[in-house]
Amino acid sequence: MIAIPERGIYLASRSPRRRELLSQIGVRYHLLLFRERPRGNAAEHLEVDEAPLAGETAAAYVERMARAKAEAGWHRMLQRNLPPAPVLAADTTVALKDQILGKPRDRAEAAEMLAALSGQRHEVLTAVALKHYDELEFALSTSEVELKKLSMEEIALYAASGEGDDKAGAYAIQGRAARFVVELRGSYSGVMGLPLYETSQLLEKLRGRSPH
Repeated sequence: MIAIPERGIYLASRSPRRRELLSQIGVRYHLLLFRERPRGNAAEHLEVDEAPLAGETAAAYVERMARAKAEAGWHRMLQRNLPPAPVLAADTTVALKDQILGKPRDRAEAAEMLAALSGQRHEVLTAVALKHYDELEFALSTSEVELKKLSMEEIALYAASGEGDDKAGAYAIQGRAARFVVELRGSYSGVMGLPLYETSQLLEKLRGRSPH
């Protein structure tokens, strides 16, 4: 059995929502932060190119991103000579039909995304990857969300609030945008950015593996 160190795992993410969710289920973690540079109102990972590939589906995109971030996090851990521990990474995107809606570049694009999602059903996909030595486990959570028809004023006020600046699809279901949600089918924590069931399953699977 692999013993997850008492100090916990490394979380390769800047997302405060993922930190809160890990704490909610009692997982000890240490942040393994990537370098970043500003890009409008968002941040961009230097280690991982987050641009979708031509013709890439939303599911393939989030899986590729989560795996790449976990690998980059493991490499960063080794570079820093940190005590070895599993590295957890995740990626969330919104899919409207065949269109991938990631984090908006600015608030004008956030308003455009909200207008596109207004009155529509869309998918929120969050991929989770857990890297430990040569093992890399992966899980995908897909949820369906329906937003009410938004007025131009609601869109403008919400975009201006800044709450959606660093969120896929330009909204946060756990924040003010909760009042826009008509229906959610799937994982609430997954829509927030870290599906707790799938994450727990990955950690349990790791505990059952033979040690290196």
